[in-house]
Amino acid sequence: MRPKPVLRRKKSCDFCRSKLLDYLNVRILQRYVDSRARIKCRRRTGVCAKHQRRLSNAIKRAREMALLPYK
Repeated sequence: MRPKPVLRRKKSCDFCRSKLLDYLNVRILQRYVDSRARIKCRRRTGVCAKHQRRLSNAIKRAREMALLPYK
């Protein structure tokens, strides 16, 4: 007997719906950084590949401006 497949809803990218990706929006960027100040991966956040690249650049810029911690 085969196990029943798990139906999962496809995650939609938050940044495709709203254009709020900026390095000055620290409150939004903190959702995509874990407790050890590492950038979360695409599979966990549900962000598309295009916006994941832009998100990582925005987080790195915010770190340079001392808006987000490195560690």
